[in-house]
Amino acid sequence: MKSNTLTVARRYVDAVSAKDFAAVAGLFADDIVWHQPGSNTVSGTYTGGAAVGEMLAAQMTATEGTFELQLTGAPMVNGTLVAIPIHFSAKRIGNEMSMDGVDVLRVDGDKIAEVWLFSADQQAEDAFWGAS
Repeated sequence: MKSNTLTVARRYVDAVSAKDFAAVAGLFADDIVWHQPGSNTVSGTYTGGAAVGEMLAAQMTATEGTFELQLTGAPMVNGTLVAIPIHFSAKRIGNEMSMDGVDVLRVDGDKIAEVWLFSADQQAEDAFWGAS
């Protein structure tokens, strides 16, 4: 199980880093639940691949494709859960965001069933995306 969870996590990081959102979407379970933190325009819980895809597309549109994600350490696997240390950055309407975070995935089979995101500075991320 650990190797499968790790394999899915690595595919996720590789696809997001490459901005290959078709590959990212292909990793999602049909009923994926995505928890986007904070109190901003993209915050909330999204259910289903289409809803998650629309939210990710909105982020890429708002940042004119400048959103970047990089792995900063080894993924840490605990059964079907994996914590992935990352650094993310983007530019939007003259503002810049650059911070560390952790993406936690719950893997079911070979698909991502649930995602929780954590940001090092949620207030700064909220300010970047704008109030909800």
